[in-house]
Amino acid sequence: MAAQAKDDNVTDPAPFCAMAMQLTARSLEKLPDTAAARAAILAHIAELEGAIRTSSIFVQQYAGSPVKLVVLPEYLFTSYPGRISIPDFAARVGFAADGPEYAALGKLAEKLGVHLAGNAYETDAAFPGFYFQTSFIVAPDSKVVLRYRRLLSMFAPSPHDVWEAYLDKYGIEGVFPVARTEIGNLAAIASEEILYPEIARALALRGAEVFCHSSSEIGSPLATNKDIAKQARAFENLAYVVSANTAGISGTAMPLASADGNSQVIDWKGRILAQSGDGETFTAFAGIDLASLRKARRTPAMTNYLARQRPQLFAAAYAAAAEPFRGPDGMMQGGKPTIPDRDHFLRAQEEVIARLDKAGII
Repeated sequence: MAAQAKDDNVTDPAPFCAMAMQLTARSLEKLPDTAAARAAILAHIAELEGAIRTSSIFVQQYAGSPVKLVVLPEYLFTSYPGRISIPDFAARVGFAADGPEYAALGKLAEKLGVHLAGNAYETDAAFPGFYFQTSFIVAPDSKVVLRYRRLLSMFAPSPHDVWEAYLDKYGIEGVFPVARTEIGNLAAIASEEILYPEIARALALRGAEVFCHSSSEIGSPLATNKDIAKQARAFENLAYVVSANTAGISGTAMPLASADGNSQVIDWKGRILAQSGDGETFTAFAGIDLASLRKARRTPAMTNYLARQRPQLFAAAYAAAAEPFRGPDGMMQGGKPTIPDRDHFLRAQEEVIARLDKAGII
């Protein structure tokens, strides 16, 4: 992939703060119908204005720089699907690209004057009956400037499952999108995808400087797998990570605080600049210094891990190892997308494990 030349007319952004809003996700599973679910989503979006505005005012007064990037938790407006079928969940809560949910989020970003990053389940007219878990970024002009569909998920369709058709429609730029904005080059990583270095690396190789990480995970005083991975993805790519966790999930039988705490802002050296405790809070906020990041990326040094990387070195090894793993187009039959049942995902992983065993990899 060819590197983009630096534009000498581009100046580094003025200092600003990024803020991870640790908020309670709301399950819609107990609502009576689709109309009630849709109304609840829009009402929830509207509620965010006051919380973000007052939090941003505090941050600017405290830190001296305005909040220009706000990251929301994973599936904040719906929670996860559980056992409901893929087409039923898509119809009930899936955001359409031109739907009222994105319009409401656009108005919110415009009112607040921020880039608003979040995560939702999204439908796509090109793949009827499907949903993709999508991380999005809405700009202050109300437009969606980035739409990243989660690639590695245990229980949801991936663009890789409809790969050729997906590439035909969106190209590789739609698989690994990076938004070049006035506050830097922004990318999104969904939830446990932070555990997979290849995703962050692919985005960094396309210019990403800030990873917006929407998550819903176990918070702990111990270093969790995700906590370790967030720091690793930051320093190995010389990039910031702004990670927003849920403050629990309401409306289910699961104990509320099962996915709560540890929202973080991590700098490009892998240092945790801010970390939240439990509950709903904005306290994971920090200044973003892109001038220093860009200087470090352009300076020959042992710690310039991005410049020292040699992607071509590993391409052959990855290609040679690919066969036992899950391949592309697993949800295509006869050239058309085929919606799987919920048990498909476990069966597919069992088949991969069997092939890895036969190949002597495990």
